[in-house]
Amino acid sequence: MLKIYNTLSRDKQTFTPITPGVVKLYVCGMTVYDYCHLGHARVMVVFDVVRRWLRALDYKVTYVRNITDIDDKIIKRSQENNEPMHVLTDRFIREMDRDAESLGIEKPDHEPRATEYVEAMLEMIQVLADKGLAYQGRDGDVNYAVRKFPGYGKLSGKSLDDLRAGERVDVSMTKEDPLDFVLWKKAKPGEPAWDSRWGRGRPGWHIECSAMSGALLGEHFDIHGGGQDLQFPHHENEIAQSEGVHQCDFVNTWMHNGFVRVDNEKMSKSLGNFFTVREVLKQFDPEVVRFFIIRAHYRSPLNYSDQHLNDAKVGLTRLYTALKDFESSALPPDWQHPDAQRFAQAMNDDFNTPEALAVLFELANELNRSKDPSTANRLKSLANVLGLLQTPPNEFLQKASLTGGLDMAEEAIQNHIRARAQAKIAKNYAEADRIRGDLLKAGVVLEDSAQGTIWRRR
Repeated sequence: MLKIYNTLSRDKQTFTPITPGVVKLYVCGMTVYDYCHLGHARVMVVFDVVRRWLRALDYKVTYVRNITDIDDKIIKRSQENNEPMHVLTDRFIREMDRDAESLGIEKPDHEPRATEYVEAMLEMIQVLADKGLAYQGRDGDVNYAVRKFPGYGKLSGKSLDDLRAGERVDVSMTKEDPLDFVLWKKAKPGEPAWDSRWGRGRPGWHIECSAMSGALLGEHFDIHGGGQDLQFPHHENEIAQSEGVHQCDFVNTWMHNGFVRVDNEKMSKSLGNFFTVREVLKQFDPEVVRFFIIRAHYRSPLNYSDQHLNDAKVGLTRLYTALKDFESSALPPDWQHPDAQRFAQAMNDDFNTPEALAVLFELANELNRSKDPSTANRLKSLANVLGLLQTPPNEFLQKASLTGGLDMAEEAIQNHIRARAQAKIAKNYAEADRIRGDLLKAGVVLEDSAQGTIWRRR
């Protein structure tokens, strides 16, 4: 039985969907004004794995990951670039999709954009105002009256008395309480704006996810996910908005993945210590990056460094090397087999991917010993559940070693192989051995087989 750590209850709980056999999953997505960094990649990979495992358990999954395409940062960037906001956001949505596809991330079932749901947001704000949970300040902004919602703080564990003005909330003399947050912002000159009963303006950040999740998944759904940094105030505010409107539980299970860290600090654009996905992919194969993310438990911090990525490359190469002599297929796993059962036990324990990967390495070791094609098939089928081992083994093993150094080009390797073959025909075995040794020094391993000489990167 699947158990998931629920941030709301602060413990692992047996997962029981609201509707048997059906899972509704919502994840907070990207704010599209720049390229995705590795922190964004972690969110996308983590919940891609979550969705894959839910489907492996035969759940029918509806996965929604939103796109924030109206925001202070987006407006600022579009003004700096002197380009329409939709042109900016469309461009970075395309770039986000490219990064996600590179990392083997499947598209969500729905990818709503905030600007498409403004009317739904206004309807929610109207209900909150009618119930006395929202009011218009002197500056024209419409704010949520936090102290009028009795459950505020239940997700983050923060009490209203403990929250101090200025800690991740806006301080404004036009608010009734410094803790209140903005639902609707009065339009400023030159900014995108929509008509409303409170005047022209645009939505605050938090209301968009309440509106989009409600429209696509309903008032009450199974799992809401996102990065740990969104737990407060964003997800706390979502609860206040949605439960304030619908008067029922919003989400049963809240999941939050840990930070990506650089030098013991959270990777973020505000700190200037972030690495974009495409920068990392210039040095490392996309599947190595995916493996690097999966080999850490999703709730733990993920420490970024070239060394850690090189270690991930070594580990993934071990798996591919075990498969290199087999034409294995990604058939559905046989869940009755002990290997598959150990894998499932790990994944059912709060998506414990490090333990699931340990099963893959056990299979690789067994395959190296036994050379049994059925073991190769088990390894491939279980790895496929995680979106790994998707490349033909020899193709992966022949890719450039991605350590930042200069590697021998494939054409040069083939020239050396041909020269070695000629030396062997001439019975100049010393020359053939010298060529093999030179290639080995360059990190290229030769293997002679009945089909000829094949090579791989060490």
